[in-house]
Amino acid sequence: MMKRINVGVIGLGRAGWDMICAELDLHPNQYRIVAGCDVLKERRDKMAQRYNCKTYSRTSGLVADSDVELVVVASRSVDHYKHAIAALKAGKTVFVEKPMCETYSQAVKMKQTAVKSGCGLYVRHNRRFEDGFMHIREVIESGILGNVFMVKLRRNSFSRRNDWQTIKRFGGGQLLNWGPHVVDHALQFLDSPVVGMWSDLKRVAAVGDAEDHIKIILHGKNDRIVDLEISGGAAISEPPYLVLGTKGGLKSDGYTIELRYLDPKQKLRNLRADADTPRSGYGNGEKLKWIEKVVTVKPKGPDSKKDIWGHLYDTIRRGKPFPIKLDEAVAVMRIISQAKQGTSFR
Repeated sequence: MMKRINVGVIGLGRAGWDMICAELDLHPNQYRIVAGCDVLKERRDKMAQRYNCKTYSRTSGLVADSDVELVVVASRSVDHYKHAIAALKAGKTVFVEKPMCETYSQAVKMKQTAVKSGCGLYVRHNRRFEDGFMHIREVIESGILGNVFMVKLRRNSFSRRNDWQTIKRFGGGQLLNWGPHVVDHALQFLDSPVVGMWSDLKRVAAVGDAEDHIKIILHGKNDRIVDLEISGGAAISEPPYLVLGTKGGLKSDGYTIELRYLDPKQKLRNLRADADTPRSGYGNGEKLKWIEKVVTVKPKGPDSKKDIWGHLYDTIRRGKPFPIKLDEAVAVMRIISQAKQGTSFR
């Protein structure tokens, strides 16, 4: 059995306590929480009681702790950059909650700092390992949908939200909240360099000064379009996933996938465009054989066998490449920064 990784968690709120610590509890043979940091005493006390670990009120104390090997940054979005940089400069491996920072320029500097320090920097795009996302990728790669030309991604709800995630100076707004997850999915589905982009940001239902409705359309070099929408102001929503190809399509709620594609056994006639005056009706009378079915989401690929923490352990202890490349995380921040350009939400 390989040695456990000693973890220090910065930020013990919704992300740090409710998600990070809860997820680490599922990997007792791989990780051990040895330190926590938060400005609130009640959170530090709860951390010490639960994990019998050291606690700090200042980040400087945690990153200087020689027992800490991996620093998990789960503070407010506005603090991710400075906390990750401090940990890297202290010689620690860093795992940063999304968003990795606030801007593309910060992301570039974080990467440069990681390279200079020789320390690993990893970003928690954990939804890359969602069953729905992975299974849909497998369907596309199987070829049954033909040449995929359009992907629509939706994360919609209606909420009159009023916490710090709605305030710009704290790194609030849906672009830095749901945005990193969905933009990461979009770039993976695009499967090609971005050659065109259109975006629109609005504040609809939230009461802060940050955006809560986002529309981004990405055009790939392969001529594929990804249309993504994240909204806290959508009273009626669309399916999270819709994929259209030249031979079929699918839609999914993340739990089941509804498929409709041409029967691969059917031999299609060669057709040509006919300029003559049509006799009656529409189309050419061809009867297409469709296969229609609903399948339960259950990916079969190797990435479906473990979560992001399992992959991170394999990277740190076994030297395996981390599935989410740092350049991919930086590319996500590039799209997010571009979407904000010229708006009041910068």
